[in-house]
Amino acid sequence: MKKLSLALCCCLISFLSFSQTNKSGLAIIPEPVKAITKPGEFTLPKNITIQASSKADILPVTAYLKSKLAISTGALVTVKSAFPVPATIKLMLNTKADTVLGKEGYHLWVGKKGIIIKANEPAGLFYGVQTLIQLLPKEIESTEVHHIKWTAPLVDITDYPRFKWRGLMFDVSRHFFTKEEVKQYIDQMVRYKFNVLHMHLTDDEGWRIEIKSLPRLTTVGAYNVKKIGEFGNFSTPTPDEPRTYGGFYTQEDIKELVRYAKERFLDIMPEIDVPGHSLAAVVSYPELSCTPGADQYQVRSGERTMGDNTLNPSSEKTYAFLDKVLTEVAQLFPFGYVHMGGDECNKAYWAKSDSVTALMKRENLKTYEEVQSYFEKRLEKIVESKGKKFMGWDEIIEGGLGPNAAVMSWRGIQGGITASKLGHEVVMSPTTFAYLDYMQSDRVTEPHVYATLRLNKSYEFEPVPDSAESKLILGGQANLWTEQVFTFRQVEYMTWPRGFAISESVWSPKDKKSWGNFYPKVEKHFARFNEAEIKYAPSVYDPSFDAHMGADSLIRVTLTNEIPNLDIYYSFDNSYPDKFYPKYTEPLIVPKDAVQLRVITYRGKEPIGRMVTMPIAELRRRLGRGRQ
Repeated sequence: MKKLSLALCCCLISFLSFSQTNKSGLAIIPEPVKAITKPGEFTLPKNITIQASSKADILPVTAYLKSKLAISTGALVTVKSAFPVPATIKLMLNTKADTVLGKEGYHLWVGKKGIIIKANEPAGLFYGVQTLIQLLPKEIESTEVHHIKWTAPLVDITDYPRFKWRGLMFDVSRHFFTKEEVKQYIDQMVRYKFNVLHMHLTDDEGWRIEIKSLPRLTTVGAYNVKKIGEFGNFSTPTPDEPRTYGGFYTQEDIKELVRYAKERFLDIMPEIDVPGHSLAAVVSYPELSCTPGADQYQVRSGERTMGDNTLNPSSEKTYAFLDKVLTEVAQLFPFGYVHMGGDECNKAYWAKSDSVTALMKRENLKTYEEVQSYFEKRLEKIVESKGKKFMGWDEIIEGGLGPNAAVMSWRGIQGGITASKLGHEVVMSPTTFAYLDYMQSDRVTEPHVYATLRLNKSYEFEPVPDSAESKLILGGQANLWTEQVFTFRQVEYMTWPRGFAISESVWSPKDKKSWGNFYPKVEKHFARFNEAEIKYAPSVYDPSFDAHMGADSLIRVTLTNEIPNLDIYYSFDNSYPDKFYPKYTEPLIVPKDAVQLRVITYRGKEPIGRMVTMPIAELRRRLGRGRQ
């Protein structure tokens, strides 16, 4: 209730204050390649007709549009291949391909007498539909009927994506999310023209995909002890605590998700994370470990200690296991790539293993990075034998890349640059801009993780670094790790609005990106999310705190807003400030005996930000460490 009332307040003020979002006057995310607005508007009739081919590959587009229009407008929506009078909306495939549009581009015309969307492929029609929906009133996102005037501005839009890989990664291993929740995530993604869902299916906290030839992966590896609190600081589970928390997707579940995604022109890429992050697999089959006593291991819940979680690269049992896993995974996912992890492999346990030492001697491997490279190259051959392309995190570069490996660059951009210069395909997902598990406001308001990523920083994401081989950069994605994400509502909160920023970075032309145009659009999409009852983070309204010590030994605090035209009011006396309190105009001097600073952000006379309480002790801790 608090979230809804705050959000309604926010969007009301946003509409009053930001009528001009960009030169076209539209609020489309991601920003189209070209948009021309014309005077006037088109009003949907009470009976809506959609003219489209009845071919099977277009049916998902028409079904999606029909459902969207019928639910919120309450109108009768009819779909046919022809009508005796002009249809309300025409969906048309080009008889001769428009080379400008490619496979996913579209033309959208909204005229006084109707709407036309043209594309070369059904995917383009689908993305044109997403743009059309954004042109309609925000109530189109509601699941209730609204008796309003349903209008759209008159526009002429030409649009197509900058990159073919536009993804989000969803970690369903650290915490399990149901099949229906994954579908909700897919629905939210496609609104913003994402086309790849990267599912992180295995890790130390759970194995989430049924492998029929290896049943213990899910009967044992999919469950741990439920803990509530701060991941990484949980107490070690006791033997009497039930290991019943978790779950997995059956193969029928996976097939259903793949179909659901395909109907929305989105591919699902599975990730099986090896050779590190493999504790759930090792617990299920201890013979996969190179460490004696692995049969005593347990699936991790997020406790303070972290031990051996690696597969044995020197054992043929490991490769036989992976062959079985990939045989079944490859049959379930039509997408051409399989992600095999490769990150953060704890090689200390390999160093203690006689069998790994023997492998190094036999294969003339000098370092443990080369041991991992040996493992990755063998794994690449297994993946390719199933008809798939091998992909891994950028650590797989360190000991030498396999001949055809694709790289996902997460530790900044350098891994992607290096891989592209070596002739390998790259997807950019650097922590610097694209890690959605990072805090998005000050740590006093967010679940604690090790870094902060503000919306304006995410918006700086540029998938093609200057020194990279641009033709090998497939695109980019953002990653949502879920150690600190326990519920799907928190998944939404962590993804949006930073997901908006990533979508514009991977779809829109580079020269179309503008923070000044973007943030007002974000505010209007907050209003749409309110209608859809999708949770989002209002962190863009929270100020940043920068503490420093003055020559007089008193703390100074600088407050900075992400967006302009906001006022900050504050108190040091433990009360809750409003617009009648002092307004921030210059760095604040902390009174000698103050214990906390409270701030709230206003636009005009209305509060728009959250009440943030900053302990003075926390400011003292930060002295010399800069803005948080």
